[in-house]
Amino acid sequence: MSRVVERFLRYVTFDTQSDEESGTTPSTEGQMIFARALKEELEEMGLTEISLDEKGYLMATLESNLEEDNQVPVIGFIAHMDTSPDVSGKNIRPQIIKNYDGGDIILNQEKEIVLSPVDFPDLKNYTGKDIITTDGTTLLGADDKAGIAEIITAMEYLQENPEIKHGRIRIAFTPDEEIGRGADFFDIKKFGANLAYTIDGGPLGLLEYENFNAAAAKITIKGINVHPGTAKGKMINSALIAAELINELPENQTPAHTDGYEGFYHLVQIEGNVEETRLHYIIRDFDKVRFIERKTIIEEIVEELRKKYDKADISLKLYNQYFNMKEIIEKHKYIVDTAIKAMKKLEIEPFITPIRGGTDGARLSYMGLPTPNLFTGGHNFHSRFEYIPVSSMEKAVSVILKIIELYTR
Repeated sequence: MSRVVERFLRYVTFDTQSDEESGTTPSTEGQMIFARALKEELEEMGLTEISLDEKGYLMATLESNLEEDNQVPVIGFIAHMDTSPDVSGKNIRPQIIKNYDGGDIILNQEKEIVLSPVDFPDLKNYTGKDIITTDGTTLLGADDKAGIAEIITAMEYLQENPEIKHGRIRIAFTPDEEIGRGADFFDIKKFGANLAYTIDGGPLGLLEYENFNAAAAKITIKGINVHPGTAKGKMINSALIAAELINELPENQTPAHTDGYEGFYHLVQIEGNVEETRLHYIIRDFDKVRFIERKTIIEEIVEELRKKYDKADISLKLYNQYFNMKEIIEKHKYIVDTAIKAMKKLEIEPFITPIRGGTDGARLSYMGLPTPNLFTGGHNFHSRFEYIPVSSMEKAVSVILKIIELYTR
């Protein structure tokens, strides 16, 4: 078993789901437990400047082994410790499918859960390869424990092979990325890198440097509830007002109807009754003008409903979450070009796609640290059908090493 696989299998045993309802950072204790274990591992490896703050941000340094490295930039590699709250990340039991035969993979015999190339055609690309899957009851955690394993394995390789010359390298592992808080307390000055890469992407060869502009809208509708037998002229049903709001938004502009550069409105959660109903929307668009228009439409719909139902109490909390990092990265395009060159030298075909979501790198770029995103090798993130080919993890380690080599030259 390769070291990156061994690490990954060990890391996924930690339950690190983040919790959007929590008011602490990290949002769950499991992330801090994992951070402490990683800190101990980095100490045993002999890295320097290791720090773990009270917010769960873990940083460390692999010192330069160059005699003079003033012209070599300080490179950062970043991954996040939390897993998505969308699917359980507790008691993960990964399975290694050796020499995958190209057919259906029985994840869970008892529950009849099958990972099939009929549903997930990319599986066919890994015929003959070893694949790590879930047992069908949890996510796998490759997002982003694969990234952590790949970064640490690359640092270990450089330490064990001191003849490979490199500049100063900084690594960081962050909490709560999956709930949009991964960069909230990231200390750019302390990190001290000139540029960075998040290792947080999907399939082999993926390179991302543009993402959604993102906002959230939380709407609370308070109606008036009276006995339905005597409700005429008195009852204001908050749930029906909520339904009216939903119907005002274009039905073909949801995640299920869009892809590529198309934006959307996404109803993440709705709960309520006659008396009170709460809706949580996220708003996404790559284009900043359209993004502003989408937020304006939400505001206008809410205002119309306030006028129509003047005895109801309708509140809207609308706030930005992150912005498209393309605007920043294009000013430092050499960072992307170097990653492309590294992949091609390793005979990995890079493919550049927009992130239909966000990463820590989006916010870090606006904070002054340009940070595109590289692949981990994983597929079907946030799902019980998540899987990652072993060969893709090993190639991710090679790409990190090749990037370091190119900057050193």
